[in-house]
Amino acid sequence: MTESAARTEDTFGPDVTTTRNDALHRYELHVGGELAVQARYIDRPGHVDFTHTETEERFAGRGLAKVLAHFALDDVVASGKRIIPHCPFIYRYLRKHEAYNQCVDWPERPPAGA
Repeated sequence: MTESAARTEDTFGPDVTTTRNDALHRYELHVGGELAVQARYIDRPGHVDFTHTETEERFAGRGLAKVLAHFALDDVVASGKRIIPHCPFIYRYLRKHEAYNQCVDWPERPPAGA
């Protein structure tokens, strides 16, 4: 499991922690110990396929999914694997952050909702 903690009082309030939860195949962002955002993935040989990102309703609109996306994508790149964005949120995030382009295998069609 990979974990990172950030103290971001201005934007997010209490402690924000990001974790890769291999047992549940998801990256997680917790606020004050409570699960706020999750990004589900399938770990494939040489690739991590992101399938769905979900923010709990009470944490929506605070930019927390972007924080988790940044952590998750950096973790995949650091592992030497490539990114497959089948999740609409991750797909849109990658389109806005070109620094990851050399590590992405784009799907033939954008995912629905992208």
